Amino acid sequence: MDWHALVAGPVFVPRGFRWHSSFDGASYVNRFAIIGTGRQRTAEIDISDGVNECGLSVQKLTFKHGTHLLSEASNAYTCLAPFELPCYLLANYRSVAEIEDHLPEIRLLSGENARENYGYPELHYVVADRSGRVVIIEPTTQPLQIIDNPLGVVTNAYDFQKQLSKLKDYLNFTPEFSAGKQLKNVAKVSTGSFAGKKVPSSSYTPSGRFIRAAYYKERADQPQNERENVSSSFQLLNSVSVPKSSAYQKTYSVYRAAYCLESLQYYFEPAARLGLVRLQLTSEMLTFKQAHFFSVKNELNAVTLKM
Repeated sequence: MDWHALVAGPVFVPRGFRWHSSFDGASYVNRFAIIGTGRQRTAEIDISDGVNECGLSVQKLTFKHGTHLLSEASNAYTCLAPFELPCYLLANYRSVAEIEDHLPEIRLLSGENARENYGYPELHYVVADRSGRVVIIEPTTQPLQIIDNPLGVVTNAYDFQKQLSKLKDYLNFTPEFSAGKQLKNVAKVSTGSFAGKKVPSSSYTPSGRFIRAAYYKERADQPQNERENVSSSFQLLNSVSVPKSSAYQKTYSVYRAAYCLESLQYYFEPAARLGLVRLQLTSEMLTFKQAHFFSVKNELNAVTLKM
């Protein structure tokens, strides 16, 4: 997650948690418990990424020049601020399929006529579930648009199909993927042959990071268990994490996170820490009534070796 500074951290949101929309003050109550990365807003918890008790995961990402938000609400729809969508989806749905069924009921609103003006947040969203299905939700139109993404890589770049087209210079896609028939839970979308293809640049542009993440994911060994997968995932993130460089850009990779949708474990690493913290959503936590923010120091955490 790239921001100007670290303003969010690990959070637990219980079943039955009541929150109020920044758009119109409407009240919502969570059906499902959530763990993830978030921060407290006036009357709600702003979730950046998370997983619910059903193994559904949602993340929000910047989406410059592609966002279409409405300025006027309608009583016929659930009207939300764009940053509220991850919390709303995690709080109410078990799977990507359920979200797909109910997405036409939702509208995203700008802050122009909101109870508290929050501007014009340009965001899009990644959703995954235990079935192995990964989709992108884009607010290019309303109702919102769902795009299947068997590749499993998304960045801030606008127009996912255009990004896939650029990737053809670096990967040889399988015939199934090229034909749009890629099965769920298939780890690789390329043939494994890279002969004659370009090598990714070191650019930190959204397209550069998209290409690099997809390229190295295709070349990496397929993990055999959760521990291997966490290690591999964070190694892959090393290639796209932006260092703090105040003289050249305002944002940097303030934290990195990963979720296991089967075990409901969440791994979080603030930029300065260089070490993971782990949180699991347990059956006992499903009985808890209060939200909880966990304190994680954003400073170097090194273990001293002793004789």
